[in-house]
Amino acid sequence: MPILDALLARLTSTVPVARNLDQLTRPLLEMLGSITGLESTYLTTIDLRAGEQHVLIARNTGAMTIPEGLTVAWSDTLCKRALDAGRMATSDVADCWGDSDAARQLGIQTYVSAPVRDDGGALMGTLCAASAQRRPIAPEAESLLRLFSSLVGQFLQRERLVADLRAANEQLATYALTDALTGLPNRRALFDELQRQLQRAARDGTCVLLGCIDLDGFKTVNDQLGHHRGDLFLREMAQRLSLELRGSDMLARVGGDEFVVVGPGVALGGASSAQAPLLDRGEPAQAARTLEQRASLASVGRFELEGHALQYAGASVGVVALDPTGLSVEQALHLADERMYDVKRARRRSVIVPAVIAQAAD
Repeated sequence: MPILDALLARLTSTVPVARNLDQLTRPLLEMLGSITGLESTYLTTIDLRAGEQHVLIARNTGAMTIPEGLTVAWSDTLCKRALDAGRMATSDVADCWGDSDAARQLGIQTYVSAPVRDDGGALMGTLCAASAQRRPIAPEAESLLRLFSSLVGQFLQRERLVADLRAANEQLATYALTDALTGLPNRRALFDELQRQLQRAARDGTCVLLGCIDLDGFKTVNDQLGHHRGDLFLREMAQRLSLELRGSDMLARVGGDEFVVVGPGVALGGASSAQAPLLDRGEPAQAARTLEQRASLASVGRFELEGHALQYAGASVGVVALDPTGLSVEQALHLADERMYDVKRARRRSVIVPAVIAQAAD
């Protein structure tokens, strides 16, 4: 009993200070090894849908090793056999469960385990001890194992709940920054990214490329083909534009038929403009024209929209290169918007028909 008393005293000092599953489990595995005399003690998690058992945390002091990270088929494990048989321990694994390939490969002779369950009784894992030698298992060892598995179950459930909550919060944050129709960043996400781009460019001495894209004739698409096909057109347009942009660019949908692209530009160097912060010559201006042309060409083409073909003449795209010094997000967007409207007016003077709609051939 002195050993048991010492273990219980250590337990009362371990549990209150444990801040996570690892900090709780490793001392418990050491205590479990001391009370059972078995050289390997370990915690597993079980994925019943995948049919797998995973060794999460392990302690090994002898020749036999249960490695952390080991994954085995749940149907072949001693843990499943013990649960199915309602038996916690055996000192003769070969005679009791000799059909387990996993036990045979690991050389397990003595084995004891207890299920780790959540508050609802669902199986989450097992707490185990094993040895390559035949050793007797004292009754108090089984009692301690049940206590330890209960403690681990509470911590494991808490960590899973925290992980689920974190994932849910991340998903909510994603929804808050994402356009539901196209999956692109929305206006709020664009403002945040544009602010970061301006700050980074100011530090690095580079310009920022910012473009506005307006889908000319989109009202005609909605009126003639219906809003459902209009939505399909917007999603397809978002995909085509995204494929033509650089990996460092962000494309966002900021309105019904309005998109904005922002990305890093080239070094400012000696670039200057009488219309500062608008950079209208040199490498920055050339980079803006290149991006403008790529986005414009990407918007032209045939769109198949559930039984109808839309031959689209392209969007009005205006991209500017901006000196970020002292420039606000609102000012930057205003300059890009002005450039887009210049392009739109030029397209109208050229009598460009924005969209031609035809019935798709059978």
